[in-house]
Amino acid sequence: MNVEHEVTLLIEEIRRLGSKNADGKISVKFGVLFNDDQCANLFEALVGTLKAAKRKKIITFEGELLLQGVHDNVDVILLQD
Repeated sequence: MNVEHEVTLLIEEIRRLGSKNADGKISVKFGVLFNDDQCANLFEALVGTLKAAKRKKIITFEGELLLQGVHDNVDVILLQD
């Protein structure tokens, strides 16, 4: 698995599914990402890709780990344009 490539794909998907928040940053709910058919086909391990992108300070979200159902309303925020 190429993490750099997956993170690049994640950025594209956040841009596709998200919208600008009050701070002018693009954000999308975790549930929207998780339940999107295109994302499901692209990412073998969406949660792992999210964690890798967060470590690289490309995105941010509350908490350490996002779980489907429990964290569906958590915003995933793109820090870079």
